[in-house]
Amino acid sequence: MQLSVDPDSATPPYEQIRAGIAERARSGELPTGLRLPTVRALAEELGLAAGTVARAYKELEADGVVETHGRRGTLIAAAGDTAHRLAAEAAAEYAGRANRLGLSHEDALAAAVAALRVAYPAG
Repeated sequence: MQLSVDPDSATPPYEQIRAGIAERARSGELPTGLRLPTVRALAEELGLAAGTVARAYKELEADGVVETHGRRGTLIAAAGDTAHRLAAEAAAEYAGRANRLGLSHEDALAAAVAALRVAYPAG
């Protein structure tokens, strides 16, 4: 896996790693089930601290891009399944919180749409 980190970038190294792997997984360049290098191996390859790579992997796992399976290592997850499941869980949490806050359906939906416009400015 060819990955590089720009030390002069304003983007932190862990985020460069996270974004690079996530984009390649979404595009299919990194296929489902592909085993990623160990944290230590990738850190050594990139000349970074292991903690930097570990943080990137942890965020990728939280986003559903990768799955960690103990001795089997860190694998690229099935994109649609995990991403949709996590998005549905987040939406359910938001709906419950909006309800507890006493927002009407319309106000809750408007808040969600406004947040999506910020997250996806071109969309």
